[in-house]
Amino acid sequence: QVQVVESGGGLVQAGGSLRLSCAVSGRTFTNYHMGWFRQAPGKEGEFVSAISWRGGDTYYVDSVKGRFTISRDNAKSTVYLQMNSLTPDDTAVYYCAGSARGSYLTPTFYYTWGQGIQVTVSS
Repeated sequence: QVQVVESGGGLVQAGGSLRLSCAVSGRTFTNYHMGWFRQAPGKEGEFVSAISWRGGDTYYVDSVKGRFTISRDNAKSTVYLQMNSLTPDDTAVYYCAGSARGSYLTPTFYYTWGQGIQVTVSS
């Protein structure tokens, strides 16, 4: 059974930064593309970012390009999401997710893990 330890969320003012972490156990981490999804109140879930299992390829939704950076440390079985220049529109619960098949770009291949991390950006 997969277990994750998520950390790094919280309350930040607009323009600030946060770094989310998701440490995974119970799975062979390098078998998985990793991604981040977010769910804001009253909005549909959004596929925010992804990174291929080797870490050489990344994806970002247009709204976060240039502000967010996804990375992974396979030795630590951890994926990160560095979030800079945050805006109130980034307020959401963020979930890390893994995909063991297909393209890292296909959101439907991902399973979200953990309880999610609350990120709140005040104006």
